[in-house]
Amino acid sequence: MLMQMQGPVMGGRGGWTVVIVMMMMMMMMTCTVGSLVKVGGANGWNQNVNYTQWSAHQHVYVGDWLYFVFDKRYYNVLEVNKTSYEKCNDKGFITNITRGGRDVYEVKEARPYYFLSSGGYCYHGMRVCVMVQQLPPPPASAPAQNAASYHILMAVNVFSPIFLLSMALVWATSCSL
Repeated sequence: MLMQMQGPVMGGRGGWTVVIVMMMMMMMMTCTVGSLVKVGGANGWNQNVNYTQWSAHQHVYVGDWLYFVFDKRYYNVLEVNKTSYEKCNDKGFITNITRGGRDVYEVKEARPYYFLSSGGYCYHGMRVCVMVQQLPPPPASAPAQNAASYHILMAVNVFSPIFLLSMALVWATSCSL
């Protein structure tokens, strides 16, 4: 006997069960999402902040987002090269990330990133070098006891989600009869 779907999900309690099970399975999947790193911490992007000290205590990884909070009437954020950073030169910048004073910038590769504020504010300390690192590898799991137990664990890891989904679908369709 062929069951028909009603609307976007199955009718009755079974449809919601499938949705909940699917959401739980999606939450169990591991994925990497970058963190939001507020430049300058609580002080934000302002004068008289020691950004060298701030950046020395930060762990910024590829895929993270730098979050600059500042008053756009006075300041801006320019990505520059190392030489321009060292000389507070705002000419020939790489990227102007200034949009509205609450600006984010995704760091996409492991390297030093150099930022400054133009208009002479760089000379008052508004510059930062952020060292971006590769994401550290996940911790190594404990080695399996032997080859047989390794294959059993792999089978459980691969087939558990499939089994759970199948059981949820069977249960959902039987509950909606």
